[in-house]
Amino acid sequence: MELIDGNKIAADIVTELKAEVAQINGRKPCIALVRVGEDPASVSYVRKKEKTAAEIGVTSRIILPPVSISQAELCALLDALNADPTVDGILVQSPLPKHIDEVAIFRRVSPEKDVDGFNTLNLGKVAQEDETGFVACTPAGIMELLARSGVDLKGRHVVVVGRSLIVGKPVALLALQKKAGANGTVTICHSSTTNLPALTRQADVLIAAIGRPEFVTADMVKPGVVVIDVGINRVPDSSKKTGYRLTGDVHFPTVAPLASKITPVPGGVGPMTVAMLMKNTVKAFRLGQAR
Repeated sequence: MELIDGNKIAADIVTELKAEVAQINGRKPCIALVRVGEDPASVSYVRKKEKTAAEIGVTSRIILPPVSISQAELCALLDALNADPTVDGILVQSPLPKHIDEVAIFRRVSPEKDVDGFNTLNLGKVAQEDETGFVACTPAGIMELLARSGVDLKGRHVVVVGRSLIVGKPVALLALQKKAGANGTVTICHSSTTNLPALTRQADVLIAAIGRPEFVTADMVKPGVVVIDVGINRVPDSSKKTGYRLTGDVHFPTVAPLASKITPVPGGVGPMTVAMLMKNTVKAFRLGQAR
C-alpha cells in the first residue's frame, strides 16, 4: 500500500506556480477573497489562501463585508469586482449567512473570474471539455493527485460515491474526458443507489465524497483498488485536546491494507484545494492577458 501524499504534491504545485509567477513582468495575478462574517472555519480557510497566494507571488485582496450585508449589496460588490481589470479571480468563501442565496451569489461571479469553478458556464465547459473553463478546485486536485501518483484512468472502472456539484459530478466528468490520464469508465453512486457495496467492489479507482465518516469499509472494496478519500469529518474523541478527531469517508485502518494507493485524511485531498485555486488564478490571469 502506497500513501498518496497530498501535502507534498500540493507543495510541488505551489513551487511550480511560484516559478511561473516570478517570470511575469508588471502586474502579478490577483485574487479577491470575499469573506462574509466571522465564521471561525472561514477565517482559517481564507487566511490559508492568503498565505499561499503570498508564497507564490499572487496578490490577494481580502474583502470583509459585515454579516448583515444584503443580497443586493453583495451582488453589487461582486459586480464591481467583475468589472475591475486588476482582479483576475474571485472567490466567495462559503458558508454564507442564511439570508443570502449562496447559489445565486456563486453564479454572480463572472465565468472568466470564477476560479472556484462553481459558475454554471464553467461546469458546462467541463462537460464540453473546453479548456478555457475553470474546474472546481477539489475535483481538479483529485485528477492531479492521480496523475502525479502514476494512476492512468484509461479503461479503468472509476466509482464515485457522491453526486454533489462541488465534487461528485465534476470529478466524474473529468474522469470521462477524452484526454491523457482520463478515459475512465465511470459509475456514480449516491444515497438512492441499490446494493452500493456490489458497485464499489467493482472499482479500480474509488472516489469517496459522500460526507459520512468512515462509510466505506473493507467489505466494500476489492484488493488493489486506488482510493481517493475526499471526506473530512469531525468525530467526537475525548482523548483529543480538541474533543474530536478528523476522519475521512473511508475507514482507513481496514481499507488501507487492501488498497494499492490511498489518500490519508488529513493530508490527502485537502491540501490540493488551495493549490488548485492558485493554479486557476494564474490561468485566469493568462487568459485575461490574451483577451
